[in-house]
Amino acid sequence: MEPPDVSCGLDECSYGDTARSLTVRDRVPNSGAELFAPQPGKSFGVLTAVVQLAFIAAFHKCKLQEEADAALGTDTSLYLGVALMIFVGFGYLKTFLKAYGLGAVGFTLLISCVGIQWALILESCLRQADFTIDLPALLRANIDVVPVLVSFGALIGRVSPLQIILLVMIELPCFTVHKVCLLRQGDARPLVHDGGGTFLHVFGAYFGLAAASSLGPAGKEKLRSSSYQSDILALIGTVFLWMSWPSFVAAGQATRAAQLQALLNTVLALLSSTVMTFGLSQLQDGRLDPQTVQNATLAGGVAIGATASVVGPFAAATLGMIAGSLATVGFALSPLFRVVDTCGVHNLHGMPGILGGIYSALVPWWYPESGYVSSHQWVGLLLTLAMAGISGSLCGCILKAVERLEGNEALKRAAEELDLPASELVLEQFSDDLYWSCAEDVPRSLPLIQL
Repeated sequence: MEPPDVSCGLDECSYGDTARSLTVRDRVPNSGAELFAPQPGKSFGVLTAVVQLAFIAAFHKCKLQEEADAALGTDTSLYLGVALMIFVGFGYLKTFLKAYGLGAVGFTLLISCVGIQWALILESCLRQADFTIDLPALLRANIDVVPVLVSFGALIGRVSPLQIILLVMIELPCFTVHKVCLLRQGDARPLVHDGGGTFLHVFGAYFGLAAASSLGPAGKEKLRSSSYQSDILALIGTVFLWMSWPSFVAAGQATRAAQLQALLNTVLALLSSTVMTFGLSQLQDGRLDPQTVQNATLAGGVAIGATASVVGPFAAATLGMIAGSLATVGFALSPLFRVVDTCGVHNLHGMPGILGGIYSALVPWWYPESGYVSSHQWVGLLLTLAMAGISGSLCGCILKAVERLEGNEALKRAAEELDLPASELVLEQFSDDLYWSCAEDVPRSLPLIQL
C-alpha cells in the first residue's frame, strides 16, 4: 500500500485524502507508539436507540399512582436532594481528570437517565407487582443508579460509550437481584437493615473494581492526572454531594421519624469526617491534598448509612471520624487497586462501606431495641462482597471483549491509513477527544493521530 501524501507545517503534519483527513500533532521524542483518537463507530448510537425504544414499550403498560398530600412535600424534597446528588454531585466529582470533564458530567447524565428507567422496570418485575410509578418508586430508582455511578468511578476514562451502556444494562439487574431477592430490601422483615445505603456503596465499589481488574491495568498516560481548574470543579462536586447526602440517607428510611434521625446523624457524620480529613491530610504531607479532600470528606456519609436511623449523635460523629480517617490514610498509603481504580472508589466507597457494614453488625450489642440481627448483617456484608466481585468480574470480561472488538477495528483502520503496523498504535485513554467534539484547548497527549 502506498503511504499517503504528507504535507507538514511547524507542528502539524496533514495526510492527503481530504475525505478521510488525519493529523499527527508533534511527535514525542523516544515514543514507542503513536496515540490516536478513532472515529467512533455507530454501535453506540444504535444500541442506545434500541434500549430507549424498549423502555418506551415497557412504559406502555405503566400507570401513575397518586400520593397522599401529607407525604408529597417530604418526598418531593427528598427526591430533589437525591437527584441533585446523582446528576450534579457525582458528575462534577469525577471532573478531576484534566481532559475528561465532558465525559465525567455527560456520561453521568447518560448513566442516570438510562439507569433510572431500567431500575423502574427491573424492580417491578422482580417484585412481581403491577408496573406503577409514584414518587417513592422514582426515588428508589434514583437510589438504585448510585452503585452504577460508583462503579463508573473505577472505570472512567477507560471505557467507551458503548461499554458504558452495557455496564448499566448488566450491573443494574445484578444489584436489583442482590437487593430484592437476597437482602429482601423493602420487605416488612428485611434480611439486612441498610436504609441509608452502606451496602449499596460496597456493591458499587467492588463491582466496578472487579470489572476494572478484568480490563487490566490502566495506562500511564499524562492525561490520568488533574489540573488546577479540574480540581476546583471536582471540589464543587464534593460540596453538592455533601449537601445532598443527608437526603440520600433519609430517603431509604421507612418512617418520617426515622428519616429525621437519619438526616441529623448523617450531617454529624459528614461534619466529623470532613474535619478529620483536613487535619490528617495536612499532617501527612504538610499540605492539603485536593483528591483526598474531594473524596475522604464524604466517607462519613458512606459509613453511617446502614445505622443512621438507630444510633445517637455520639456514635454518628465517632463513626464519621473513623471513616474520614480511614479514607484519608487510604488515599495516601493504600496500594490496593491503585493501578485500576481511576477515582479511588475503594477508599471513598469500599473501605468506609465495609466499616459501616461491620458497625451495623455490632449495633445489636449497643442498641438491642434496633431490631438488627448481628448474624444477618454479617451475612449481608459477605453476600454483597461476593456477588459484587463475581458479577463485576463477569461484566468486566464482557466489556473487555467489546473493547477488543472496537479497538481492533479502529487499529486496523488507522494502520491501513498510515501504512504502519497496528502494534505501533494505541488507543488514548482519559481523553474527551475520543468521543466528543472538543474545543481546541482540550488537553491532549502528544503525539495524537485523529481519524
